[in-house]
Amino acid sequence: MKSKTSVMLTLLAGAIAGGAAVQALHAQAKPPAYVVVENEISNREAYLKDYVPAAFKAITANGGKFIARGGNTVAIEGEPPKSRALVVVFDTLEKAQAAFATDAYKEARAVGDKYAKFRIWAVEGVQP
Repeated sequence: MKSKTSVMLTLLAGAIAGGAAVQALHAQAKPPAYVVVENEISNREAYLKDYVPAAFKAITANGGKFIARGGNTVAIEGEPPKSRALVVVFDTLEKAQAAFATDAYKEARAVGDKYAKFRIWAVEGVQP
């Protein structure tokens, strides 16, 4: 009987410790980051042909997931973006910053600067 009690207490202690560890890991998780891009395009054809494929590849290769790409925009208050708006989600704010700092993105952006003016910022999301 004593060994059964000892085993049960050990199992209970393990379950409590495991539950605490899972809660601690969830508490340490960083929130996602959302990058908002506004592009005022001067040459749409060249922008789509020369810039977009390289930029898309550089961003997605570094963990970015496009959740809005140049669809219809509606002003709720103020003016809508002048030309094209995009939203990209990353696992963390640090990963978002790192993706836009890569050589691959910088090279794509050098091309894109010929065809558009960019406004890009990131905002930290909330934990789901």
